[in-house]
Amino acid sequence: MIHVKIQNVVIAGGGVLGSQIAFQAAYCGFNVTLWLRSEGSITRTQPKLDHLKQVYSDTIRLMATDEGKTPLHWARGIADYQDFNEQECLQRVETAYQNIKIEIDMGKAVHDADLVIESMAENLEDKIAFYKQLAAVLPSSSLIVTNSSTFLPSKLAKFTGRPDKYLSLHFANSIWKNNTAEIMPHGGTAPENFDKIMEFAKEIRMIPLPVRKEKAGYLLNSMLIPLLFSGMDLYVNGISDPESIDKAWTLGTGSPKGPFQILDTVGLVTAYNIVQNYVKVPSFLAPYNFKGMSKMLKKYIDEGKLGVSSGEGFYRYEP
Repeated sequence: MIHVKIQNVVIAGGGVLGSQIAFQAAYCGFNVTLWLRSEGSITRTQPKLDHLKQVYSDTIRLMATDEGKTPLHWARGIADYQDFNEQECLQRVETAYQNIKIEIDMGKAVHDADLVIESMAENLEDKIAFYKQLAAVLPSSSLIVTNSSTFLPSKLAKFTGRPDKYLSLHFANSIWKNNTAEIMPHGGTAPENFDKIMEFAKEIRMIPLPVRKEKAGYLLNSMLIPLLFSGMDLYVNGISDPESIDKAWTLGTGSPKGPFQILDTVGLVTAYNIVQNYVKVPSFLAPYNFKGMSKMLKKYIDEGKLGVSSGEGFYRYEP
């Protein structure tokens, strides 16, 4: 299945999307290593991988039924409709789960990496520190991409030590089903490396979406983040409650999730980090109550309500 020269893939960060990217790449036959900062990170990440194994397996079994063959349930990142084989897909899930390596020693994790996918929390200082540490141990031929939702690659490229081999590869949540990958270079990215990442995205069953010019928010988040800000703004300003706001959106547009359901899925820590980039905007220039959002999200986080991953955010979730 693999036609590009990328074979060994390292994902840095085991959060919601980091764990999904790791599982999807392993499902598609790549050698995958998850680099995590600490033993504590392993404790938090392993349950995500366990959950993904179950989700992929349940999705495949559903796809084998008449109901599962409908557009609502079909997972394009798992198989094409005409080539679907339930048992083969289930075996690939098991193989992926068994073969993902977890490593906390960065040098060991990346010693033979063809591609490093950075999927860490949206904290600029942490990302810069990571890239500086990575530059000292990563093979010179390796490519690096960031899954950052908010930072342009040109802001971080110089810290990688290889700006020509650096660009953005941004995924939507639930990538086995919402299988898009937005690929965005910066001015110094070599065109051939952009092409390699476009091809890699195809090889992990994503639909590659080229973003030809740097744009904060890429394509999806340029449309999604204003929705999330608008929902939270309505809440923190006392206009309505999360459930009613979500119903206004889902019932009015036919969308499967409202802004607070999306926030729970993405994770409230990620949402908080994004909001922090705006809290210093003068109030007379800010279109939303960012300070109120920051305070509200911090309260939820301090209470351990991180979203779906912790079992509770704006909603409660059964284990």
